[in-house]
Parts: sequence; C-alpha cells; structure tokens
Amino acid sequence: MTLRSLAPRVRLLAALVLLFAFSGCTNAYYSAMEQIGQHKRDILRSRIEAGQQDQQEAQEQIKSTYERFKEAADYDGGDFERVYDTLNSESEAAQDRADDVSERIESIEEVAADLFTEWQEEIALYSSASLKRSSEQSLRETKQRYAKLIAAMKRAESKMPPVLNAFRDQVLFMKHSLNARAIAALEGTVGEIESDVASLIRDIDASIREAESFLDQFEAS
Repeated sequence: MTLRSLAPRVRLLAALVLLFAFSGCTNAYYSAMEQIGQHKRDILRSRIEAGQQDQQEAQEQIKSTYERFKEAADYDGGDFERVYDTLNSESEAAQDRADDVSERIESIEEVAADLFTEWQEEIALYSSASLKRSSEQSLRETKQRYAKLIAAMKRAESKMPPVLNAFRDQVLFMKHSLNARAIAALEGTVGEIESDVASLIRDIDASIREAESFLDQFEAS
C-alpha cells in the first residue's frame, strides 16, 4: 500500500476525530484517536501542554490590559473615543483568553478522569501480583501529582474574575459616562486591583511550573 493511498484514510480519521470532539461523543472520539496512535495518556499530555500555552497567553493579555489601563489613568486630554475603544478591546481580549483557560481545564479534567478509570479497571486484568502492585502504586502517584496540578490551575483561574470584572466595570462606566471625566475613576481602579493582578500573575506562573513538573514525571513513569 502506498503513502498516497493511505493519505485519504488519515484525512478521514482526522475529520472524524474533530467531529467526535465537537459533538461530545467521547467514546467515539477516543476510538478515533486510538486509530492514529493517540491514547488517553497522550491526549492528557497534549491537553496539559495546551493548557500551559493558554495560561501563558492569558497572563500576557492580562498584563497588557492592565498596562493599557495604567496608561489611560494618566490621560490628559485627546481622543477619548480612542482610549475607550482601546480599553474595551483589551478587556474583551483578556476575557477571551480567560475563557480559553477555563475550557482547557474542563477538557483536562475530563480526559484525566477517563484515563484513571480505565487504568483502575485494567489493573484487575494483571495475573502478576508484583506488576499489579507496581501499576497500583504508579496510579496512586500519578493521581497525587495530577491533584496538585489541577489545584494550581484552578487557583490561578479563580483569581481571574475579580481582575476581569474590574476591567469590564471600568469600560462600562466609561461607555455610559460618554466623556473624558470617566477617566478620573481609572486611577482608583488601577490602584485597587494592582495586588490582585500581581497575585494572579504569580499563581499562573506557579501553575505553569506545576504542569511542567507533572509532565516531566508523567513521561518518566
């Protein structure tokens, strides 16, 4: 069989994987992924790696949005509509990146639960007592490391809403005031959320490091 004859099959499998992923047909999705050599373990690793990227992008966007708000707080006249449009765009982008993180966390939790369930069920199939004990220990250790990882991700996620809400509230106030005097309220807002932003950035950094540690040990096991 030639590579050319295989190509259509690969493309079809890829299309099916996407279809099952978006349709929510989990078992069919896993079966299709296995056809291209991607098992639950591989899917979990890929989603955690993607989660790192999502968090990094959210972190950078939140930093950018905060900087734009700080700059706007020094507004001394000029195009008010331009300032509003910039802050509105930055605030929406930050919310989008945060939503990506939340969706990714859900997808990680889903495949992790399925992987651990499958692993536990397959342990019962061992005929070797020593191999069974080794697999049970590996499962326990992996679950413990995963619990630390998902806790770190959720801790960072939980600190996003206060910052994002402050961005949104200020943008709405500017929109409803319809004049540059609304900028005066920015200084207070920027000061109030400075520690929240700093804490959020630290927690995202910690979550990304925890993911890196998990993946290193996951590969080693």
